[in-house]
Amino acid sequence: MLSAKLRLLIVQAALLTSLATSCSAQWLDYLDPSTPLTRDGKPDPSAKPPRTADGKPDFSGVWQVEPPPPGEIERLYGKGVSDGPLAIVGDDVNDHSKYFMNIFIDYKRGEEPITPAARAAMFRPSQGGAERSPLSYCLPTGMPNRWFFDRPLTIFQTPRQLGIYYEADGAFREIHTDGRKLPEDPSPSWLGYSTGHWDGDTLIVDSNGYNTRTRLPGGFPHSESMHIQERLHRRDFGHLDIDITVDDPVMLTKPVTVQVTEILLPTSDMVEYFCTEGERDAEIMTAIRAAKQKAAAPPTDPSQ
Repeated sequence: MLSAKLRLLIVQAALLTSLATSCSAQWLDYLDPSTPLTRDGKPDPSAKPPRTADGKPDFSGVWQVEPPPPGEIERLYGKGVSDGPLAIVGDDVNDHSKYFMNIFIDYKRGEEPITPAARAAMFRPSQGGAERSPLSYCLPTGMPNRWFFDRPLTIFQTPRQLGIYYEADGAFREIHTDGRKLPEDPSPSWLGYSTGHWDGDTLIVDSNGYNTRTRLPGGFPHSESMHIQERLHRRDFGHLDIDITVDDPVMLTKPVTVQVTEILLPTSDMVEYFCTEGERDAEIMTAIRAAKQKAAAPPTDPSQ
């Protein structure tokens, strides 16, 4: 049984976190007139994808990661992950990609393809705190984590670049498709530097120049040498399939590839998101973890 003090901390954290994050309510019920419809007048996700004036697949729109099949998150992470003491009101972990909490969930525990340097770094506090995510400090979410989060994103496409606006923390990412090369000596940044080129109907995006203030899902560190490649393919009107390969010669023993699908939200829009009060919930989140660890510790034998 949880103590009354621990229950109070959990309630306080849930309230603070629900206030610090935006809810999923979007600008509803506006349907773009160009949206293909089924016979009953509903958006048809299986229709052919739209194309731009120059004939390229058009990725523009509001997208949200496709959730795993019902029960998969509990199967992979345990039932307590969705209804345990750290569950947050209004934020259902079942809506995230299965990689949101661990990018190596497809590997057996202890067999993750990480180097000894990465394993050693996992036991050291990351910049900005050991167990707390950058979001709890109002800092940006890292890459490729943004594809796994259930918060929507909007893609804006022109012939020379793609812009991605993320609802999660109001960040904006630019992918250049004008033929430029990645910088050879980039100044490390939160979202890196991205260039893209077309291979048929697939947009191949290469990115580098990441700082080390974020970690890969699961708390795994990455270095400034991390390189990410994303292959974006709009399968049909309602689905954007993305293959993501993470390569880091310092922290990974081999490149790791995962797949996610983003689902179009044809009648939705973004809502504004601001995290400007500065880590008001971080202290309580730490107190919850400490209390939970203490409650789970085996009782001490007074005779020893």
